[in-house]
Amino acid sequence: MDAHDLSRRWQSLMAALPPSARLLAVSKGHPAAAIRDLAALGQVAFGESRVQEALRKQEELADLTQLQWHFIGRLQANKVRQVLRAFGTIHSLDSLALCERVSRIAGEERCQPRVMLQVKLRPDPNKGGWDPKDLRQVWPDLQRLPHCSIVGLMTIAPLGLAPEERLALFRDCRQLADDLDLSECSMGMSGDWAEAVSAGATWVRLGSALFGERSVQQSVA
Repeated sequence: MDAHDLSRRWQSLMAALPPSARLLAVSKGHPAAAIRDLAALGQVAFGESRVQEALRKQEELADLTQLQWHFIGRLQANKVRQVLRAFGTIHSLDSLALCERVSRIAGEERCQPRVMLQVKLRPDPNKGGWDPKDLRQVWPDLQRLPHCSIVGLMTIAPLGLAPEERLALFRDCRQLADDLDLSECSMGMSGDWAEAVSAGATWVRLGSALFGERSVQQSVA
Protein backbone atom coordinates (compact mmCIF):
# COMPACT_ATOMS: atom_id res chain seq x y z
CA MET A 1 0.00 0.00 0.00
CA ASP A 2 1.36 3.40 -0.93
CA ALA A 3 1.65 6.28 1.54
CA HIS A 4 -1.39 8.07 0.09
CA ASP A 5 -3.72 5.11 0.60
CA LEU A 6 -2.31 4.51 4.07
CA SER A 7 -2.91 8.15 4.98
CA ARG A 8 -6.47 7.99 3.66
CA ARG A 9 -7.28 4.86 5.67
CA TRP A 10 -5.73 6.25 8.84
CA GLN A 11 -7.60 9.53 8.58
CA SER A 12 -10.89 7.70 7.95
CA LEU A 13 -10.39 5.46 10.98
CA MET A 14 -9.39 8.35 13.22
CA ALA A 15 -12.50 10.25 12.18
CA ALA A 16 -14.67 7.24 13.03
CA LEU A 17 -13.18 6.57 16.47
CA PRO A 18 -14.60 8.43 19.47
CA PRO A 19 -12.19 10.22 21.82
CA SER A 20 -12.54 7.37 24.31
CA ALA A 21 -10.98 4.81 21.92
CA ARG A 22 -7.38 4.84 20.73
CA LEU A 23 -5.97 3.19 17.65
CA LEU A 24 -3.26 0.57 18.06
CA ALA A 25 -1.78 0.15 14.59
CA VAL A 26 -0.97 -3.56 14.28
CA SER A 27 2.20 -3.32 12.24
CA LYS A 28 3.34 -6.94 12.45
CA GLY A 29 4.19 -8.19 9.00
CA HIS A 30 4.44 -4.67 7.59
CA PRO A 31 7.63 -2.75 6.86
CA ALA A 32 9.22 -0.09 9.01
CA ALA A 33 8.63 2.40 6.19
CA ALA A 34 4.86 2.10 6.69
CA ILE A 35 5.28 2.77 10.41
CA ARG A 36 7.33 5.84 9.56
CA ASP A 37 4.59 7.07 7.20
CA LEU A 38 1.96 6.68 9.93
CA ALA A 39 4.17 8.32 12.53
CA ALA A 40 4.41 11.36 10.24
CA LEU A 41 0.60 11.59 10.40
CA GLY A 42 0.60 11.47 14.20
CA GLN A 43 0.14 7.77 14.95
CA VAL A 44 2.13 6.86 18.04
CA ALA A 45 1.10 3.38 19.24
CA PHE A 46 2.11 0.28 17.28
CA GLY A 47 1.47 -3.39 18.00
CA GLU A 48 3.84 -6.24 17.26
CA SER A 49 3.75 -9.94 18.13
CA ARG A 50 7.11 -11.27 16.93
CA VAL A 51 10.03 -10.11 19.03
CA GLN A 52 12.81 -10.35 16.45
CA GLU A 53 10.75 -8.62 13.78
CA ALA A 54 9.89 -5.83 16.22
CA LEU A 55 13.52 -5.38 17.27
CA ARG A 56 14.59 -4.91 13.65
CA LYS A 57 11.95 -2.25 13.14
CA GLN A 58 12.75 -0.50 16.39
CA GLU A 59 16.40 -0.26 15.38
CA GLU A 60 15.46 1.16 11.98
CA LEU A 61 13.07 3.65 13.60
CA ALA A 62 15.24 4.60 16.57
CA ASP A 63 15.05 8.27 15.63
CA LEU A 64 11.28 8.27 16.23
CA THR A 65 11.49 8.52 20.00
CA GLN A 66 7.77 9.25 20.38
CA LEU A 67 6.70 5.75 19.32
CA GLN A 68 5.01 3.50 21.86
CA TRP A 69 5.40 -0.24 21.32
CA HIS A 70 2.73 -2.72 22.45
CA PHE A 71 3.30 -6.48 22.53
CA ILE A 72 0.10 -8.20 21.42
CA GLY A 73 1.16 -11.79 20.78
CA ARG A 74 1.14 -14.80 23.03
CA LEU A 75 4.01 -14.22 25.43
CA GLN A 76 6.33 -17.20 25.86
CA ALA A 77 8.08 -17.47 29.23
CA ASN A 78 11.54 -17.55 27.63
CA LYS A 79 10.85 -14.29 25.76
CA VAL A 80 9.75 -12.22 28.77
CA ARG A 81 13.03 -10.39 29.26
CA GLN A 82 13.33 -9.50 25.57
CA VAL A 83 9.76 -8.25 25.49
CA LEU A 84 10.20 -6.13 28.61
CA ARG A 85 13.26 -4.47 27.12
CA ALA A 86 11.46 -3.63 23.87
CA PHE A 87 7.83 -2.95 24.81
CA GLY A 88 6.19 -0.65 27.32
CA THR A 89 2.77 -2.34 27.19
CA ILE A 90 1.82 -6.02 27.04
CA HIS A 91 -1.73 -7.00 26.05
CA SER A 92 -1.74 -10.75 26.51
CA LEU A 93 -0.93 -12.04 30.01
CA ASP A 94 -3.11 -15.06 30.65
CA SER A 95 -1.90 -16.81 33.80
CA LEU A 96 -0.77 -16.00 37.33
CA ALA A 97 2.55 -17.77 36.75
CA LEU A 98 3.27 -15.65 33.69
CA CYS A 99 2.33 -12.45 35.51
CA GLU A 100 4.60 -13.39 38.40
CA ARG A 101 7.46 -14.03 35.98
CA VAL A 102 6.88 -10.70 34.24
CA SER A 103 6.86 -8.88 37.58
CA ARG A 104 10.04 -10.59 38.78
CA ILE A 105 11.99 -9.91 35.58
CA ALA A 106 10.63 -6.37 35.36
CA GLY A 107 12.08 -5.79 38.81
CA GLU A 108 15.45 -7.05 37.62
CA GLU A 109 15.23 -4.83 34.53
CA ARG A 110 14.06 -1.88 36.62
CA CYS A 111 10.99 -1.24 34.52
CA GLN A 112 7.26 -1.10 35.22
CA PRO A 113 5.34 -2.41 32.22
CA ARG A 114 1.71 -1.58 31.63
CA VAL A 115 -0.07 -4.91 31.26
CA MET A 116 -3.48 -6.13 30.25
CA LEU A 117 -4.91 -9.48 31.22
CA GLN A 118 -6.31 -11.64 28.44
CA VAL A 119 -9.74 -13.02 29.23
CA LYS A 120 -11.71 -15.69 27.39
CA LEU A 121 -15.39 -14.89 27.69
CA ARG A 122 -16.72 -17.53 25.28
CA PRO A 123 -15.49 -21.05 24.47
CA ASP A 124 -12.71 -20.90 21.91
CA PRO A 125 -10.14 -23.71 21.50
CA ASN A 126 -7.89 -21.41 19.47
CA LYS A 127 -7.43 -18.71 22.11
CA GLY A 128 -5.98 -18.49 25.58
CA GLY A 129 -7.16 -16.33 28.41
CA TRP A 130 -8.58 -16.30 31.89
CA ASP A 131 -12.03 -17.54 32.69
CA PRO A 132 -13.64 -14.60 34.53
CA LYS A 133 -14.31 -16.69 37.64
CA ASP A 134 -10.67 -17.81 37.80
CA LEU A 135 -9.46 -14.26 37.28
CA ARG A 136 -11.57 -12.98 40.17
CA GLN A 137 -10.11 -15.68 42.42
CA VAL A 138 -6.50 -14.70 41.77
CA TRP A 139 -7.15 -10.96 41.51
CA PRO A 140 -5.81 -10.22 45.04
CA ASP A 141 -2.56 -12.02 44.14
CA LEU A 142 -2.26 -10.07 40.89
CA GLN A 143 -2.78 -6.77 42.66
CA ARG A 144 0.16 -7.52 44.95
CA LEU A 145 2.67 -7.94 42.12
CA PRO A 146 5.17 -5.10 42.63
CA HIS A 147 6.48 -4.53 39.12
CA CYS A 148 3.36 -4.82 36.93
CA SER A 149 0.95 -1.97 36.37
CA ILE A 150 -2.24 -3.84 35.52
CA VAL A 151 -4.29 -1.32 33.59
CA GLY A 152 -6.95 -3.33 31.78
CA LEU A 153 -8.29 -6.42 30.05
CA MET A 154 -7.86 -7.76 26.54
CA THR A 155 -10.16 -10.13 24.69
CA ILE A 156 -10.56 -11.59 21.22
CA ALA A 157 -13.96 -12.62 19.88
CA PRO A 158 -14.12 -16.19 18.51
CA LEU A 159 -14.61 -16.53 14.78
CA GLY A 160 -18.16 -17.05 13.55
CA LEU A 161 -20.06 -14.90 16.05
CA ALA A 162 -22.87 -12.69 14.79
CA PRO A 163 -22.46 -8.93 15.35
CA GLU A 164 -24.90 -8.94 18.27
CA GLU A 165 -23.01 -11.85 19.86
CA ARG A 166 -19.73 -9.99 19.54
CA LEU A 167 -21.32 -6.90 21.04
CA ALA A 168 -22.54 -8.93 24.04
CA LEU A 169 -19.05 -10.40 24.51
CA PHE A 170 -17.40 -6.98 24.40
CA ARG A 171 -19.93 -5.62 26.89
CA ASP A 172 -19.10 -8.50 29.22
CA CYS A 173 -15.41 -7.60 28.98
CA ARG A 174 -16.11 -3.95 29.72
CA GLN A 175 -18.25 -4.93 32.72
CA LEU A 176 -15.56 -7.22 34.10
CA ALA A 177 -12.97 -4.46 33.73
CA ASP A 178 -15.25 -2.05 35.54
CA ASP A 179 -15.83 -4.59 38.32
CA LEU A 180 -12.06 -4.85 38.80
CA ASP A 181 -11.67 -1.06 38.61
CA LEU A 182 -9.57 -1.28 35.46
CA SER A 183 -9.81 1.56 32.98
CA GLU A 184 -8.55 -0.04 29.78
CA CYS A 185 -10.20 -2.54 27.44
CA SER A 186 -8.19 -3.74 24.46
CA MET A 187 -10.80 -5.31 22.23
CA GLY A 188 -11.90 -5.13 18.64
CA MET A 189 -9.90 -5.83 15.51
CA SER A 190 -10.36 -5.02 11.84
CA GLY A 191 -13.55 -7.06 11.48
CA ASP A 192 -15.33 -6.12 14.69
CA TRP A 193 -13.91 -2.86 16.02
CA ALA A 194 -17.21 -0.99 15.65
CA GLU A 195 -18.98 -3.35 18.08
CA ALA A 196 -16.04 -3.14 20.48
CA VAL A 197 -16.04 0.65 20.48
CA SER A 198 -19.78 0.80 21.13
CA ALA A 199 -19.26 -1.56 24.09
CA GLY A 200 -16.53 0.59 25.64
CA ALA A 201 -13.19 -0.37 24.09
CA THR A 202 -10.36 2.02 24.88
CA TRP A 203 -7.93 0.34 22.46
CA VAL A 204 -8.78 -1.18 19.08
CA ARG A 205 -6.11 -3.30 17.40
CA LEU A 206 -6.29 -2.69 13.66
CA GLY A 207 -4.02 -4.28 11.08
CA SER A 208 -5.65 -5.08 7.74
CA ALA A 209 -8.22 -2.27 8.08
CA LEU A 210 -5.29 0.13 8.20
CA PHE A 211 -2.40 -1.44 6.26
CA GLY A 212 -4.34 -3.75 3.95
CA GLU A 213 -3.67 -7.45 3.72
CA ARG A 214 -0.13 -8.65 4.28
CA SER A 215 1.70 -10.24 1.39
CA VAL A 216 2.98 -13.79 1.77
CA GLN A 217 6.53 -12.48 1.97
CA GLN A 218 5.60 -10.01 4.72
CA SER A 219 3.62 -12.60 6.63
CA VAL A 220 6.61 -14.88 7.11
CA ALA A 221 9.13 -12.13 7.80
